[in-house]
Amino acid sequence: MRYCFLISLLFSLHAKAQDTLVLVENQPFTLAEVVVRNNFDYKRLLTQIKEDTTFYKAFRNLRVLGFSSYNDIKMFDKNGAVKASLNSKTRQNHENGCRTMDVLEETITGDFYDSKQHFNYLTPELYAGLFFTKGMVCGENNIVKGRNLSTSNKSGMDKKKEQLKMLFFNPGKKIPGIPFIGDKLDLYDERARKFYDYRLDIVEYHGKLCYIFSIEPKEGLGALKNDNIVVDEMVTWFDMVTLEVVARKYSLSYKAGVYDFDVSMEVDMTKFQGLTVPSVLRYKGNWDVIFKKRERAVFTATIFDFKK
Repeated sequence: MRYCFLISLLFSLHAKAQDTLVLVENQPFTLAEVVVRNNFDYKRLLTQIKEDTTFYKAFRNLRVLGFSSYNDIKMFDKNGAVKASLNSKTRQNHENGCRTMDVLEETITGDFYDSKQHFNYLTPELYAGLFFTKGMVCGENNIVKGRNLSTSNKSGMDKKKEQLKMLFFNPGKKIPGIPFIGDKLDLYDERARKFYDYRLDIVEYHGKLCYIFSIEPKEGLGALKNDNIVVDEMVTWFDMVTLEVVARKYSLSYKAGVYDFDVSMEVDMTKFQGLTVPSVLRYKGNWDVIFKKRERAVFTATIFDFKK
């Protein structure tokens, strides 16, 4: 029965597409023909996609595992030349509820660090918060239920870092406290429906069938695009059985009086003993914030050799 279903599904993927527009909680979504034809419970599926926490969970899983990582970070000047870089191999150890990190190889160029070995740039500092461990950290878990990223009780640089975490782990959700764009990041509110198209399809991704959910600005927005669009693209691949995120790519850009940014990110996931974890993360960004130096950066994290 399952074999017949997959044959039918694969045939549908190659058939001529006829999209169908549906409303879920008064929000329009476009369904590819394969989704409609195979009678999926798309309302439940779209609701789960909107409330997804598996992307954040995958990164929380890194807090309870050992792993190795190749780290490649490059900072560029305005002419596109590399002015600072880090290339390293690190090993996170996780034993008795605590994690530590060994630097196995490291090559530094330019002014990547200051004289006290602190990062000279915010981009690698944020990278380190995701993949590096300083000293010994104990008592962490990978639970995401009830754990909400929030800027409450935070100020200054700590608040900015939390906002960037929210932007990274919850793309498409409102972020308070960012001038001019906080509300424009919410891709599911009534305002966003005027500017974005939402589409659900089924595709083969790295040898397995996945739901693919894409959000893109509507065509023909003209001058409205500059003032109302922050998310230029967000595409997420979901496992058809578990609905966990398999991969995601997204790009964001905006220009305001006190800052501007143009950022893109790609993340691929893998499985380790039942846990979904990131395997590759690619970032390219160019951003400028008032009172801070403009940063142009590219980084790649390659994560492997997981261990419980």
